[in-house]
Amino acid sequence: MNIMDVLQQSGGIGTMAKELGINEGVAQAGAAALLPAILGGFKKTTQAQPSGLDGLGGLLGQLGGGGLLDSVLGTQPTPVEKGNEVLGQIFGSKEVSRTVAAGAEQQTGISSDLLKKMLPVVAMMVTGYMAKQGGGSADSGSGGGLGSLLGGLLGGGNKASSGGLGGLGSLLDLNGDGNPLDDIIGMAGKLTR
Repeated sequence: MNIMDVLQQSGGIGTMAKELGINEGVAQAGAAALLPAILGGFKKTTQAQPSGLDGLGGLLGQLGGGGLLDSVLGTQPTPVEKGNEVLGQIFGSKEVSRTVAAGAEQQTGISSDLLKKMLPVVAMMVTGYMAKQGGGSADSGSGGGLGSLLGGLLGGGNKASSGGLGGLGSLLDLNGDGNPLDDIIGMAGKLTR
């Protein structure tokens, strides 16, 4: 099952569509276009941490853990500031978020303004789902679980990565060159051509 199916089946895509006043097909297309950058951001963050995947489990917990997914699915309006915290952590700057939204606009034809509203919500769903699946705590030794989870979510992820992250590393490196940031920047480069 890929992560889009998970977000769809959990009801997250439908909830986001209702909150933003758009149809579910648009929400699904937008989320699908934003996902690679979000996953790439998690990969970059994981590689930057000395504790690697175990650090990712702790980070997911700090960001709100499984409660983030629950916040999106709940009856109250989604607290997007939590999603913006996730984006700040994985992208490092608002500029990267804008670039990601602009790249997704090129890909989908959906306005970047709408995509910028989707981005924190999709980030919350992904973070919450990964935390729920991986246990979400640094001391649970969830690295293996998260690695195989992410591998399963995106399909593949079995290739060993030179980054020492195993399945997670190869999974989040979209083009397999060992550097996920170039994948995000590559999306941005398409805008300037």
